[in-house]
Amino acid sequence: MQNNIKIAVIGGTGKSGKYLVQQLLSQGFLLRMLVRKPETSQIKSPPIEVIQGNARDYEAVRSLIEGCHAVISTLGQPKGETPIFSQATTNVIRSMNECRIMRYIVITGLNVDTAFDKKNAKTAFATEWMKTNYQETTADKQRELEILLESNIDWTLVRLPLIELTDRKSEMKASLEDCPGDKISATDLADFLIGQLSKKEYLRKSPFIANV
Repeated sequence: MQNNIKIAVIGGTGKSGKYLVQQLLSQGFLLRMLVRKPETSQIKSPPIEVIQGNARDYEAVRSLIEGCHAVISTLGQPKGETPIFSQATTNVIRSMNECRIMRYIVITGLNVDTAFDKKNAKTAFATEWMKTNYQETTADKQRELEILLESNIDWTLVRLPLIELTDRKSEMKASLEDCPGDKISATDLADFLIGQLSKKEYLRKSPFIANV
């Protein structure tokens, strides 16, 4: 049981975030979550400490992170709002530096490009489709990677295909060059994110993961 390790979670009330929270609790971690509307979140688990606010608000992010050992974000793009990802990560990094916390694990889409990529035709097509149809959000996610690269923290940016909201687990593969599959189980995703808390293989790297 990890009952002395506290994890700050951003995006924990989202579709995939709920699987992450469930897995963290089942493994005995202490949790502090950033929640926009606690009164509607239906969070009733005693091990969860709730901080009201959102990732655009530096003071809320600072309150979330202080006293935690690591940060995991499954933040999604709020509907009808300007892109949130680069601003959220800027707030997280600033807070982590002030609180002397090093580990940040965050998800993003497969449309983010890195210098190590060797994307196949299918992944490249999906990337270009996102750049064409979601220009602002895609550009903001790319900026998020640039901000991480410029930071001094131990980050891992996990690039994802379609997330299946299921408890089912199956074989999973990670790659720094290309997305190995079309989907990832939310449960397998949660396991991978939690696993990065104690692993160093993908420090300051951006792996793709998928079920195969």
